[in-house]
Amino acid sequence: MKRKLNGFFQKLYSSFGRQYWWPADSPFEVMVGAILTQNTSWANAEKAILSLKKKKLLAPEKIFKMPLKKLALLIKSAGYYNIKARRLKNFLQFYFDNYNFNLEKISQVDLLSLRRQLLTVNGIGQETADSILLYALNKPVFVVDSYTKRILSRHRVVKEGADYLEVQDIFMRNLKNKVRIFNEYHALLVKLGKDYCLKKNPKCGECPLDGQ
Repeated sequence: MKRKLNGFFQKLYSSFGRQYWWPADSPFEVMVGAILTQNTSWANAEKAILSLKKKKLLAPEKIFKMPLKKLALLIKSAGYYNIKARRLKNFLQFYFDNYNFNLEKISQVDLLSLRRQLLTVNGIGQETADSILLYALNKPVFVVDSYTKRILSRHRVVKEGADYLEVQDIFMRNLKNKVRIFNEYHALLVKLGKDYCLKKNPKCGECPLDGQ
């Protein structure tokens, strides 16, 4: 399995190059983006982030104090905006209550403890929690999304319908436990899933992993 996963990585990296993901100006922007991108495209989430930036409101203290309805309207482009506004508020309440919006303080908590804490926040699931941990806080955890599951099932690495932790465990056990590797590998899988391993009409003949 180690050879197979490393082979996938080399093929993808040689085809696509470095992805420079997650695109953000600050760790907090990543945290917000991880929630806004739930059940929507990154393009839609990015529009919502830009809406907050234009009004100079992309700061934990400002969003925390903002009326819920105002926040919902500002992030409307992300879809499910009333739900996501509430989820942002839930996360910020957690961030304030436990860490007083202190990035250094939250970053010092060990991976497993912080992951358990994040999963207690209403609206924060495993993918969102791990995205915050990996991309905002530089914790070595592999993020699993629908692209990852689709690609691995089509290449018979996992069965279709494999659960989150099962897929994550394959990467965590067979790759070097490094943030840089987990970051780049996940980003490359997202690129492959968006451009080639499509849900309908996949471009198998053009895929960099064709024949793997």
